[in-house]
Amino acid sequence: MTDFTSQSGAAIAAAPSDAAVSNRFYAAVWRWHFYAGLFVAPFLIMLALTGLFMMYTAVIDGREGEKFAVTAGGTALPVSEQAAAALASVRASGQASGEASGPETRLVEWISPYDPATASVFRVQDGEVQRMIAVDPYGGAVLGSWNRREGWYDFASDIHGTLLLGDSGDMMIETAAGFGILLVVTGLYLWWPRNGRKASALFVPDFSARGRSFWKSLHQTLGFYCSALLLVFLISGMSWTGVWGEKFVQAWSTFPAEKWDNVPLSDSTHAEMNHGAIKDVPWALEQTAMPASGSDAGAAGIPAGRSIDVDSIAALGRSIGFEGRFRVNYPNGETGVWTLSQDSMSNDSPDPASDRTMHIDQYSGKLLAEVGFKDYSLAGQAMAVGIAFHEGDMGLWNIILNTVFCLSVVFIAVSGLVMWWKRRPARAGRLAAPPMPQNLPLWKGAVVVMLLVSLAFPMVGITLLIVLALDVLIIQRIKPLARAMS
Repeated sequence: MTDFTSQSGAAIAAAPSDAAVSNRFYAAVWRWHFYAGLFVAPFLIMLALTGLFMMYTAVIDGREGEKFAVTAGGTALPVSEQAAAALASVRASGQASGEASGPETRLVEWISPYDPATASVFRVQDGEVQRMIAVDPYGGAVLGSWNRREGWYDFASDIHGTLLLGDSGDMMIETAAGFGILLVVTGLYLWWPRNGRKASALFVPDFSARGRSFWKSLHQTLGFYCSALLLVFLISGMSWTGVWGEKFVQAWSTFPAEKWDNVPLSDSTHAEMNHGAIKDVPWALEQTAMPASGSDAGAAGIPAGRSIDVDSIAALGRSIGFEGRFRVNYPNGETGVWTLSQDSMSNDSPDPASDRTMHIDQYSGKLLAEVGFKDYSLAGQAMAVGIAFHEGDMGLWNIILNTVFCLSVVFIAVSGLVMWWKRRPARAGRLAAPPMPQNLPLWKGAVVVMLLVSLAFPMVGITLLIVLALDVLIIQRIKPLARAMS
């Protein structure tokens, strides 16, 4: 007779307990968190520090160094007279250097003053160079001149976005941001209370702990408080990346130019704004085609009989609600349009919900197209708010919060490295990664999760495949290398 009781007892004894399964899965998640953190930590430190530098540079000196103070008084000169002074200064500068400006020297953009005590700023295309000219709006004196996008803000921005490596650096940043999301998810799992520990104990660091336990307590607590914000920063930052941002999310969320009724479109996009591909227009409009001048389309704009120039365009803007700092882009070419815009992406306004872009036919003065925050897709609206928040554009509270957050991120990254160093055996000669548990539970579910992550974030998926191939084909076959990475 078969002893079913003894067989059942053996099966129960052989089956792992729930606690054992949970502990092995915890160890596996810890291992993923460790490797992701080791890769992401240097990027997080770099992004936090360069982000802080950019934010305070924009606050103190302006994103393009345009914050020149003037003495307010009297009536401002017509914009056209201020523009003539800016253009003349560029031509005079070229003649003084022996490089006479040619017909390609032209006005590109006027940025109105923030308030009565700040300068007007003009952008002038001078051959291959774009010059920014600050002008006193009351007396027409040129206050300063500099090459566009060659300041400290832009240097930090290039590091922040591409590591000064162009597209390759952009892909590295995108990959790091994707792994950063994995880092947040695994970190929250590791933080979650277990083994009888009360959740309330996790919201305050254990200041009585010593050594690695103290660092772990600080790392977990601060990491929990920063997790939601870090996700917002990572996702909003990834909206600018070349693969996930530009090819996937932005392409699907771009404002469709077809919504403008019977308006001819040009071959240029808003990212170019007729004047070069610089990312200083709303994210939801970058890939939208620009309208073209030269048709009978459009609604009433500049009154009939009035000259269509920068003065009338600026006056139109003010008459329909453009206040404070806004921009007028000059037409470029035969089909170019006048563009009135005010948006948080360009630091014109602290409120992304007030974003507004209008295009006027350069010949008829008719309003060809208008789009505002309410016209963006849900993803476009989310990104408009997310990017403004990311850059600290939404007011003093935003600057203070971003400062505390960025410094916290630096501490979290550094504390993670300190914890690893304290746990690592002296003179180990290896990475001392958390060991992979045997008979890993729920591995099929983990594979499915990794596949979904790979589909959502292509650069992360590609990196995972490359790392897996290196591990199987090279690292595991070379014993000294396998030991060093263990």
